[in-house]
Amino acid sequence: MKRLIGLDPDRLLAASPSRLALALKPGGIVPEIRALRLKEIAERVQKEFGGDLPAALKGLSISKARAALKKFPSIADPGADRILLFAGISPVAAVPSNCPHVLARIQLGQERENYGRTYKAVQEMIAAEVPATFDARIRAYLLLKRHGQQLCKSSNPKCSVCPAATSCAWATAEKRRKAV
Repeated sequence: MKRLIGLDPDRLLAASPSRLALALKPGGIVPEIRALRLKEIAERVQKEFGGDLPAALKGLSISKARAALKKFPSIADPGADRILLFAGISPVAAVPSNCPHVLARIQLGQERENYGRTYKAVQEMIAAEVPATFDARIRAYLLLKRHGQQLCKSSNPKCSVCPAATSCAWATAEKRRKAV
């Protein structure tokens, strides 16, 4: 029987890079680089957070927890917010990193001029409308993600089959543009 590596920093550090790369292979491209990055992260969790990142983050303010997470490779606001939400640390209004356009289109009829502004605007919309509970915010996150992946794609949105089209500012504007 295969021995699992797990998520414990000690076990990650003890695993060989080749074994980590093998475990990471189904998750995407260049598993060898991701394995080395994971070892770096595990070492940092050991040194800076005593081996227990969730416990350390729970003791910080949201802004400090977000800042601590953003020091890790490839973690920006969307990733930090997702970790805080799904790890049960804070019911932040997380927005799927590839889907902030969804709610911006529905509510505003357009995306903001840059990703950061769109992300913040959508985060504010969620905070204003969705109760600040883990269940409600996780559900909102997952619904936005699914809607963005299946219907409200960045290019070529499927407004004709969207159940939200009648109340969507983007779909209404698209309908007007096509009628002209």
